[in-house]
Amino acid sequence: MEDLHTNPYYGIFNRQKANQFKVGNTTYKERIKKLDALMVALEVDYKQKIREAMYADFKKPYLETDLTEIYPVLTEIRFAKSNLKSWMKNQKVDTPLSLLGASSYIVYEPKGVCLLISPWNFPINLTFGPLVSAIAAGNTVIIKPSEMTPNASKVMAEIIGALYKEDEVALFEGEVEVSENLLKLPFNHIFFTGSPQVGKIVMKAASKHLTSVTLELGGKSPTIIDEFANLEKAVEKIIFGKFTNAGQTCIAPDYVLLQENLKEQFTTLFKSKIKQFYTDQVALSDSYSRIVNAKHFERLTGYIAEAKENGSRIVSGGASDDKDHFIEPTLVFDAPEDSKLMQDEIFGPILPVKTFTTLQEPVDYINSKEKPLALYIYSKSDKNIEFIMSNTRAGSGCINHNLLQFLNHNLPFGGSNNSGLGKSHGFFGFEAFSNKRGMMKQHTMGATDLLTPPYTDFKQKLIDLTLKWF
Repeated sequence: MEDLHTNPYYGIFNRQKANQFKVGNTTYKERIKKLDALMVALEVDYKQKIREAMYADFKKPYLETDLTEIYPVLTEIRFAKSNLKSWMKNQKVDTPLSLLGASSYIVYEPKGVCLLISPWNFPINLTFGPLVSAIAAGNTVIIKPSEMTPNASKVMAEIIGALYKEDEVALFEGEVEVSENLLKLPFNHIFFTGSPQVGKIVMKAASKHLTSVTLELGGKSPTIIDEFANLEKAVEKIIFGKFTNAGQTCIAPDYVLLQENLKEQFTTLFKSKIKQFYTDQVALSDSYSRIVNAKHFERLTGYIAEAKENGSRIVSGGASDDKDHFIEPTLVFDAPEDSKLMQDEIFGPILPVKTFTTLQEPVDYINSKEKPLALYIYSKSDKNIEFIMSNTRAGSGCINHNLLQFLNHNLPFGGSNNSGLGKSHGFFGFEAFSNKRGMMKQHTMGATDLLTPPYTDFKQKLIDLTLKWF
């Protein structure tokens, strides 16, 4: 067995382990104070630095950074502050009559020392969002942000260093070997956001220590548009959801399943709305982000090149610039089922469309694949919506819009099977970082006190009565 003492991160881990009960025993007011500090940092002290970092990493517009990076974390903090006192209270539950003389309750206790591995696509949002839940639940935390967004990671390291002691919250920048070393340590919980492929690696590493995990993964999130949809509104919302952050969003519409007779109208509206959003020269628009790095740029332009060769119809977009990591919003029809566009999670500004004639077709198609992280339906037909909902499975979803379910902290967010394990946001995030400790307190003599050895005929009659009536 590997000597953990040689692990470069064991020292900080051990200090957090030694400090976990002090942190875990903090009051809701003390935890809120930590959250307030993070709120001020995001809202005031580091807001401009975050904007500049995101522009350097993605060329992301400031407004989009405010909307998709800073705002979700601020609302997560505000929601936690409003509810933390009640979340931390012992939850009373009923006690069966057979256990008369006792009371029962659930204690939400911190899991302990937690590892948070965050992704590159929304680095601020998907690092600090889970951190809010971990702090609210009373844990110590070690954070490993993605190496693909170095400017965002640098700002986050500065924020964490300024706000928290290392034996409470620590952040380590670096390449993949940092994550590999951290995953060798016996954390009490790991919260990972990323691809299903890496999620399996995280889960395997966690299994060595029987560490619990929350895995926020991804997959190909479908969007169904039937003949009863308001097509103009649907196209407008899909373009917003798909091309925000240049498509590098885990819950973005990955592909569209479109009623056959809407194909030409959909194409016309798509071209019109792209021009409305980004002008007819998207590369010059100050409202459109870039691909994060050369590796992902080459992957995505490879999809477009394949589409040109395999008979797919690129009906809009397709242009790119390797110097700027720019890829134009691209609409593709008739992509073969064995193409990478239809097999891989796209995670970029390319939208393939498949058509259908009966509603059973998109349902069967979705069910032939892994469960998606999100499923979107555009329709005014309650019957069709109910049919799709009842006959598909997904981590989350939205009807007549997309992405917005992520912003409601009253809803659990997360995947199912290949798209994730566990839930986050609001109380569900607090719950993910907590152990629900079942407790019972005996107040007076109970029925079980009459059933101790030696066993007699009288006691057998009591058991018979209990089996029959309680």
